[in-house]
Amino acid sequence: MPRTPSEYAVFIMIAGGHREEVRFATIQDFQKWYSGELVPKANATDFISVPIKNIQGEYMVVRPSSILAIRVEPVFASSVERDY
Repeated sequence: MPRTPSEYAVFIMIAGGHREEVRFATIQDFQKWYSGELVPKANATDFISVPIKNIQGEYMVVRPSSILAIRVEPVFASSVERDY
């Protein structure tokens, strides 16, 4: 029986060596943000918002042109928390 992820960790690699992690409840939430916000402005130098749904009162903005890579990792409720 296939397991269903409880959320998705999205790692955004930014120019200059920075790496940020944000979480999305579903892969569809990530795809909606990615295709609706990031892709249309991929070469823009204006800031766009990155949704941080699990932290109240905080927000993150990033220049789409500075994003070098994105990694999406499913997180299962039974997963062991590990720091790299």
